[in-house]
Amino acid sequence: MSVRKLKPITPGQRFRVVNGFDAITTDKPEKSLIAPIKKSGGRNSQGKMTMRYKGGGHKRRYRIIDFKRDKHGVPATVASIEYDPNRTAFIALLNYQDGEKRYIVAQNGLQVDQNIVSDAEGAAPEIGNAMPLSAVPLGTIISCIELRPGQGAVMARSAGAFAQLVAKEGKYATIKLPSGEIRRVLVTCMSTIGAISNSDHQLIVSGKAGRSRWLGRRPRTRPVVMNPVDHPMGGGEGKSSGGHPRSRKGIPAKGYRTRSKTKASNKYIVERRKK
Repeated sequence: MSVRKLKPITPGQRFRVVNGFDAITTDKPEKSLIAPIKKSGGRNSQGKMTMRYKGGGHKRRYRIIDFKRDKHGVPATVASIEYDPNRTAFIALLNYQDGEKRYIVAQNGLQVDQNIVSDAEGAAPEIGNAMPLSAVPLGTIISCIELRPGQGAVMARSAGAFAQLVAKEGKYATIKLPSGEIRRVLVTCMSTIGAISNSDHQLIVSGKAGRSRWLGRRPRTRPVVMNPVDHPMGGGEGKSSGGHPRSRKGIPAKGYRTRSKTKASNKYIVERRKK
């Protein structure tokens, strides 16, 4: 993984920092594993805007990712590491011995021609292998973790993200998540060994506003410059601070906890995330 700083031959490239894409091995996706994406532009079925600051963007095709890793006991070979426009991480194309092909979220260090396996009984704890938490050794760095058995990976899926298995007791495993939260998860949930690829994603600098438009993000108006009718922080003469930070609907931001105290999953959280 590496990043490149471009020469300032245009204003848009002056501060641009791009991904080196060293790990990428092909620029053409597997045709059988792509699907069309229909953009909404932030509008609902009536054509009314329900989400602001969305619209435009380059046309994309969805890569169908195997988050469940439920093809147990069948070895697979990594055919290629590819770029995915729909996520920050890279993806890997797997060729299974029975002829099936699937995409997975690539782990850091995953190489072409490497053999990996998903095993419910517990495979070797090597990068890219998927197994239930009951088979993962303590202290192992893991990613793509299920919250409920058979649901598919929902935690630690973005570029550079990883969690750590810190304890196992009875039917629960204790995991330290990327946010810093320590949480109990059933040991029957699947996880993948290793951290997620493209850890340099956080170092990338877009360089110009147009690049945000290519990603489907429209310009965002700061609440402080709005009128009082539009936002609680709006109004005032000149550069007013805007009062206490809060959302458009008046809910305080920056430290105010909005999680329900009676939420059913609270009992699984050992330690809240760091502020």
